[in-house]
Amino acid sequence: MTLSVSLQEADPGMADYARRRTRQIHIGGIPIGGNAPISVQSMCNTKTTDTEATVQQIRELAAAGCDIVRVAVPDMAAAKNLGNIIRQVKTPLVADIHFDYKLALEAMAQGISALRINPGNIGGPERVKKVVAAAREGGIPIRIGVNAGSLDHKILTKYGGITAEALVASAMEHVRVLEELDFYDMKISLKAHDVPLTLAAYRLMSERVDYPLHLGITEAGTVRSGIIKSAVGIGALLAEGIGDTLRVSLTGDPIVEVRVAREILKSLGLRDYGPTLISCPTCGRTAIDLPSIAERVEERLSGIARPIQVAVMGCVVNGPGEARGADVGIAGGKGVGLVFRKGEVVRQVKEEELVEELFREIDSILEEEQA
Repeated sequence: MTLSVSLQEADPGMADYARRRTRQIHIGGIPIGGNAPISVQSMCNTKTTDTEATVQQIRELAAAGCDIVRVAVPDMAAAKNLGNIIRQVKTPLVADIHFDYKLALEAMAQGISALRINPGNIGGPERVKKVVAAAREGGIPIRIGVNAGSLDHKILTKYGGITAEALVASAMEHVRVLEELDFYDMKISLKAHDVPLTLAAYRLMSERVDYPLHLGITEAGTVRSGIIKSAVGIGALLAEGIGDTLRVSLTGDPIVEVRVAREILKSLGLRDYGPTLISCPTCGRTAIDLPSIAERVEERLSGIARPIQVAVMGCVVNGPGEARGADVGIAGGKGVGLVFRKGEVVRQVKEEELVEELFREIDSILEEEQA
């Protein structure tokens, strides 16, 4: 039987949504799994030995709404510099480590909040025991991360190539290593650039374990293609109730990853992240520069924290009615436009005054709520 939790339990006001219940862990002060809100993660693309650049990027990611940030730890110099970074930021950090258990031990000594390391890849049992002992003592969770491109040859042979079953089997090998040491403070990711493969792997894993799952489509590509693949893959899993954290992996600025991740969660009604902009597609009835107006409105809305729905419509005939669910909106015509609330026209204004009048109405709504 699948245990589930309503998103309304995790965040009142959210869409009623059956989410698979997983055990809860904590990365720093951020709860993951259970009935905790789904968290957004990203990763620095700076050198971890560059304290100033890394701290700056972590702060920028946090300002964009990132809950947890991962940093690469390729060598001991990077591991030893983690403390200098951690002392200057408030966001929980995850150390991304491959193969070298000494890097994991040093990262934990420096105060890292979590590890991304596969215990089956760091050597013999004694090395694993040392890492697990330090993680247990520090209350530091471990993320097991399996990628389709780095599966063991034996697993590939057994399962006939890169399959969902192969990804899950690989992850379970690492899970068993930790479980045999009575360590259960972990989460799991199973990533591939192929969306159907990723979906199948996460669905299978969600039936096998109750550990939190970190979602992502790895090597998704550039902003244009990567956003689409990530929205389809991550969105599909979230809609099925699978997933406790997520990262949108794009080739480019990690700030964009955070913004896209938040939009995915907001579009599914899983998190409230400020205003939602509703704007219609252009058609032959559109008599104003709707794309430009919508972009101006979207930019100004970025400074508002309240989750308000704002509509920008191109037709005064159907606009207010089609967007009656919006808290406030505008609809343009030939030289004139309408400002409306919940589909009811408030006033008619000149076309060039539409944006300013819209934000005057938004300010009025926000003031009414605070009164």
